Amino acid sequence: MTRIINRFGTGSPVFSFEFFPPKSDEGAEALMATVLDLQAAVNPDYVSVTYGAGGTTRERTQQVVARIQNQIGLPAMAHLTCVAATKAEIDQVVDQLVADGIENILALRGDPPKDQENFQAPEGGFAHASELIAHLAKRGGLCIGAAAYPESHPESSDADEDLHWTIHKVEQGASFLVTQMIFDNEHYFRFSDRLRGRGVQVPMVPGIMPITDVAQIDRFTKMCGVEIPGALSKRMHDHQDDPASVMAIGIEHAIEQCRELLARGAPGLHFYTLNRSLATRGILAALKG
Repeated sequence: MTRIINRFGTGSPVFSFEFFPPKSDEGAEALMATVLDLQAAVNPDYVSVTYGAGGTTRERTQQVVARIQNQIGLPAMAHLTCVAATKAEIDQVVDQLVADGIENILALRGDPPKDQENFQAPEGGFAHASELIAHLAKRGGLCIGAAAYPESHPESSDADEDLHWTIHKVEQGASFLVTQMIFDNEHYFRFSDRLRGRGVQVPMVPGIMPITDVAQIDRFTKMCGVEIPGALSKRMHDHQDDPASVMAIGIEHAIEQCRELLARGAPGLHFYTLNRSLATRGILAALKG
């Protein structure tokens, strides 16, 4: 088994891809083909698989991470949330993951189910990601990652509160951080400097989402409270009816963004692939070329 934290500090950036679990057997096979394609093209250090919205598709997540790691041979990280699960149910999920050889977990609070306006801790469960992290850390034997929000979590009252909770996650047992998607690198570097100033030295990997669809990225950024630089926003909206141009603009921006992040010391890059390989392959080919 491969602990993700051991991939850092080797002198080479750590590249990872994030996928979401498919809803059908056909979707599962298509995802496996995408993972194989990316493995052959760029051979990432690891991949991660999300939970569905509101904590759904737990079983699919378990199946997919097990197949990726055990059949394809790529280290895999399972996302785990606090949504709609008691501590005992979470322990059952983790028991199965460990039995399947998975020891890397990204511990998240998760978004509330559709019928809840605000997140409500399930009875017998956890209210915060930091509580889940502490619970997993007590178990031992796991490599635990956590989320960071350079532009602040939408529910944070201000940047200081968000910094406090990020530090708390590390204190509870997170050994590395993966950020929310960013499009302006200065948000990442400012947040990194503030963390380092408070003595937090764990790797923090910036999250990259290649822009391939204008309406989709507008929806994502509004939901997450993420800023798209004005010049980039204008370019992509000027070409929003031309999908090929939008993808070219998105890939061009992501390549420039990734080059700067690595040049200024980011420990790696985490790509939100949306279960597609074309844009990510193009970006990494340029970075490694």
